[in-house]
Amino acid sequence: MNVLVVKANNRPATEGISSKMYETFMASLEGKDVNVTTYDVYEEDTPYFGQEIFNAFGKVQTGGELTDIESRLLAAKQKAMDAITAADVVVFAFPLWNLTIPAKLHTFIDYVFAAGFAFKYDANGNMVQLMTDKKAIFLNARGGVYSTPEAAPMEMAVNYMRNVFGGIFGMEIIDEVIIEGHNAMPDKAQEIISAGLEEVKASAQRLVEMAVEA
Repeated sequence: MNVLVVKANNRPATEGISSKMYETFMASLEGKDVNVTTYDVYEEDTPYFGQEIFNAFGKVQTGGELTDIESRLLAAKQKAMDAITAADVVVFAFPLWNLTIPAKLHTFIDYVFAAGFAFKYDANGNMVQLMTDKKAIFLNARGGVYSTPEAAPMEMAVNYMRNVFGGIFGMEIIDEVIIEGHNAMPDKAQEIISAGLEEVKASAQRLVEMAVEA
């Protein structure tokens, strides 16, 4: 089983809970029979998605000379697509920042959110998911409490990821571990975080068991 772990927080694990979730998940896979690759959105060269990439597409078709930023964008897009293609399971470790995902993670998604790669349209204009053979796991941390009916509509990180990877791409979301409320309830923070990290370990173990059965 090929597992791609997308790390989307560059804060140290002592400060960023989703970074700690990433470290815990990776440690739980050490020595196990899974092939794990990490894609760190903060370590990769990932220029933001904009007009330059459309210029690059045009130049590729006409044989024009690419600028430095255009070349970097095409290389980054291809690397992200190759990473997704090679994976059986994609694990995302990411925080909720300002109600949504980090911009660097959004850029990674922009690279792979492509017709003909992640989805397509049939002759009748219906969308067809192209990644139904892949699975996804979400590891998310958010300092506030967003699981209540009142706050849930404001949460645009996990919900966005579900809509993209499950709804549009067609991946089966096999696990979600969400640690929330540790900033809102500082007196319970360690208890919340510890319980969440145990769930991360359990998620990794379930993945290992799945690999053995495959």
